[in-house]
Amino acid sequence: MSRPLIAIGIAIVIIGLLWPWLSKLPLGHLPGDIVIKRENFAFYFPITTMILISAVLTGLIWLFQR
Repeated sequence: MSRPLIAIGIAIVIIGLLWPWLSKLPLGHLPGDIVIKRENFAFYFPITTMILISAVLTGLIWLFQR
């Protein structure tokens, strides 16, 4: 049980250290993300970004379980 928690903690630290560079990636503004803007209303649904992140995380989990 402690091994996965340590791995998750290390991953969070690495993401935190890389955040200045990761925030410059165009995630959240990909084609297919739904954006509806009105006068007093804005709706944003990043469906393409969610699918991409899900695929990457699924691949990483699959690699680590092998």
